[in-house]
Amino acid sequence: MFDRRTMIKGGAATIGALAFTAKSYAQIKGANDRIRVGIVGVNGRGQAHMSAFSKQPNVQVTHFADVDSDVLAKRAAEFAERSGTKVKTVGDYRKLLDRKTVDVVTVATPDHWHAKVAIDGMDAGRNVYIEKPIGIAPAEGEALIATQQRTGRVLQVGNQQRSSIETRQLLDLIRAGELGDVYEAQTWYANNRKSIGKGEEIAPPPNLDWNMWQGPRPRGPYRSNLVHYNWHWFWKYGTGEICNNAMHELDVARWLMGVTYPKTVTARGDRRFFRGDDWEMYDTLALTLGYDDGRVIRWDGESCNGMLRYGRGRGTLLLGTKGSAVVDRNGFELYDLAGKQVREVKAAASSETTGTVGEGALDVLHAANFLAVVRGQEQALHSPIQEGHISTTLCHLGNMAYRTGGSLTVDPATGKPSEAAAQKLWSVDYEPGWEVRA
Repeated sequence: MFDRRTMIKGGAATIGALAFTAKSYAQIKGANDRIRVGIVGVNGRGQAHMSAFSKQPNVQVTHFADVDSDVLAKRAAEFAERSGTKVKTVGDYRKLLDRKTVDVVTVATPDHWHAKVAIDGMDAGRNVYIEKPIGIAPAEGEALIATQQRTGRVLQVGNQQRSSIETRQLLDLIRAGELGDVYEAQTWYANNRKSIGKGEEIAPPPNLDWNMWQGPRPRGPYRSNLVHYNWHWFWKYGTGEICNNAMHELDVARWLMGVTYPKTVTARGDRRFFRGDDWEMYDTLALTLGYDDGRVIRWDGESCNGMLRYGRGRGTLLLGTKGSAVVDRNGFELYDLAGKQVREVKAAASSETTGTVGEGALDVLHAANFLAVVRGQEQALHSPIQEGHISTTLCHLGNMAYRTGGSLTVDPATGKPSEAAAQKLWSVDYEPGWEVRA
């Protein structure tokens, strides 16, 4: 199943994950010392970070950072009531990095902030857990890799299904030949999102530091329907459903198939629902990634049509020459070539699949792997930055194809498209003084 080039690339990623372990561990007082965690961005996904890290042994969540003072106060009060622990709060994440009482920073901000906070965190000597997508453009992933290699810090990407006991069990079965040659993966996401309406350019609410919210992106007016979630559907700040959700399934598919970058990318999509509102992107997208050995990964994204497939709102179907498998965050099923189910494995504890917080057992497992590497108790991260960059770039390539005519030819060694229009989207412009650099 694995050609030599794929194995070399996978090996290189593993070496990268191992190389920084000893240096990072040497900078921790002891493997059993309490690790103090600061969470940046606490409105949405940050709530899952609070839960996952507070459940780890000998770990204390000590700081929250957010640009919305109302959200910050609300989350701090909720956390204190639930855990009995008070946290310190800051509106500017840089104040958190100035404090020697924080060992680990987790990043759960909007997408346009991910790379900047993570790079600043590593430069400040912190180990970092970064949500997907790792950046708003592929160049930010390159900057993250360079910074991690330069600083030697531990950097885990939040593709939490890589820590799934059941998905890793399926990986072992595939490598043992259970499905034969896995020649295609079909992945999907289905939701029934509503219209975001028509917003207005108005003064930002007093609780929101609008300039700080914009961060690295060029300054612009506040819109009434942008914050806190709808930024996902605006090109200036978001990366669409493909980076928001396909990122998980594409990562699982290519991990289980043992592939990296494709040779071709095609994307066909449109805004099918609520066409009169401010949503700038597709809400329906069909993506195809073609590999040089004839294998294919597909993703069907339905943001506003919640029709389930195989009883799931999201998941991955693997087609092999000996059988097939359907896998999601909560287990997997094996089928023979006649389509008969021959095995079912369910996760002992469940994880949310289509909610905006996405909290579940996998967050706890993924955080545990990250912290074990920080402490030197485990050698390899389940989702190191090299792997996270490849999977994020697949999503960016889908957006590039959608925005530039539908099809791309890609260098399978680097992931870079040959088309000039797509190359212009490899990086983005920044507000002066807020550039994302290695």
